[in-house]
Amino acid sequence: MKRVNFLLLFILTAIQSIAQQNFKNGVVVSAHPEASKVGVDILKKGGNAIDASVAVQFALAVVYPNAGNIGGGGFLVYRDAKGNVDALDYREKAPLAAKEDMYWGSDGNAITELSLYGQLAAGVPGTVDGMVKAYQKYGKLSWNELIQPAIDLAEKGFPITQMQADELNEKFSEFKKYNQSKNPFTTKNIWVNGDLFVQKDLANTLKLVQQKGRKGFYEGKVADLIVKEMKRGNGIISKKDLKEYQSAWRTPVSGTYKGFKVISMPPPSSGGIALVSLFQSVEKYPLKEWGFQSEKSIQVMVEAERRVYADRAEHLGDPDFIKVPQTQLLNKAYNVNRMNDFSFDRASKSSEIKAGEMIGKESMETTHYSIVDKEGNAVSVTTTLNGSYGSLVVVDGAGFLLNNEMDDFSVKPGTPNLYGLVGGKANAIAPSKRMLSSMSPSILEKDGELYMVVGTPGGSTIITSVFQTILNVIEFGMTMQEAVAAPRFHHQWLPDRIDIEPNAISTDVRTSLINKGYELKERKPYGRVEGILVNADGTYQSGADPRGDDKAEGY
Repeated sequence: MKRVNFLLLFILTAIQSIAQQNFKNGVVVSAHPEASKVGVDILKKGGNAIDASVAVQFALAVVYPNAGNIGGGGFLVYRDAKGNVDALDYREKAPLAAKEDMYWGSDGNAITELSLYGQLAAGVPGTVDGMVKAYQKYGKLSWNELIQPAIDLAEKGFPITQMQADELNEKFSEFKKYNQSKNPFTTKNIWVNGDLFVQKDLANTLKLVQQKGRKGFYEGKVADLIVKEMKRGNGIISKKDLKEYQSAWRTPVSGTYKGFKVISMPPPSSGGIALVSLFQSVEKYPLKEWGFQSEKSIQVMVEAERRVYADRAEHLGDPDFIKVPQTQLLNKAYNVNRMNDFSFDRASKSSEIKAGEMIGKESMETTHYSIVDKEGNAVSVTTTLNGSYGSLVVVDGAGFLLNNEMDDFSVKPGTPNLYGLVGGKANAIAPSKRMLSSMSPSILEKDGELYMVVGTPGGSTIITSVFQTILNVIEFGMTMQEAVAAPRFHHQWLPDRIDIEPNAISTDVRTSLINKGYELKERKPYGRVEGILVNADGTYQSGADPRGDDKAEGY
């Protein structure tokens, strides 16, 4: 039976080998073919990786509206061709009127629907400010050139894919429920592959951003429309919230794994700390010798994930509001010691695994894109509305969807969020605070040179998906395309189970794990990993996840 599982993997990766391409001058991998094409066109015009990332972000807001956005936020990790690194946090913030108990009922229990749907679920958007700041610091081409492709796609329309048609049909009744006015998502109740999707209001909003930059979104007409939308549905984002929002440049998290340097996002993303912690936890084990999804490899990875996610729940949050014990969480001795009570004979119990003692004491519908330009500058960006199509609210007259990121806070400490993640006081709601995230845009170096650019959507599964993809290349010898296509598994401390994709883990290994006390649960395929690997000759190898409409473009 074990051979059957690997046969399935072989078939899957062989099919995807068509997408495995090598590019000499630059490559863009994103969740939608139109967005990837926009990015490569910018590179061909002489734009750099940041120029392309700005253009791709705005294009995704048009062609991938369930996660690409201007009404949400994200994280950007950058490495220039000389090895200098930077990280931009354009995560949403809680509005000034937010309160810790704003989603609690009279009985003191969390009313989770309020943090998931409608205007009250939205945090203050950060995407436009983030793109402006990235461009101001590193951009090369004119701002107008970078926004125009998105305007054209919104104004003229683009043909939707079969997957998008299915999603729009599935969400039709919800869009009707949360929006009084007609909008592009409700112009039809039955969509089919190839239908033209036109967004005139969004095109006009993008034109204001093109003409006025940051002020085109956070002030003036668009700000008025956002506040009007808030009033229609008891939302609390104000003009002051919008005007005062600022994204933040931060120092990336970094660590090493068997000679590779891992560069990723710091808090309020949990991704960077969690990734480095996972690599430190498993580094001493011979994963390559044990093999891909062997019993021992899975046990070690799951037990590391169990402990790292326990620490995430207790210790991580917005560093502007709490003291994150980052140095201690990234201490290799600490993470190695966390694995000392693990036994190959039986599963650990999450009820017995607590967060480590410190001295002094996210829907799946996110999206990611990876870019490398001709000079070797690299950008890894993960951006989101949180749930699929966010709060489901389209800002009337402005044409874009609002996020439902408020659910990424610990709505009530101890109460699971949309992804089943349990959080503590460190991630409690507070005015102007950024909610904790699992987004893990990452860049790897080998011998001081660029080696890999990688990231994925997937809520709480983001960290483990990136972790496994990197190991697939480094330990299990896969190409970039094989690594992103390979079946995955996930553990996040609570609930205490291993979630597995249908083709993941052979039948005999599943049986052995169950006999050792692990609970396994099959789930639909998740994540859409986008990766770029640098070949020995300096060309770029791409990996676009077959789980979606994802596409790599380069030249």
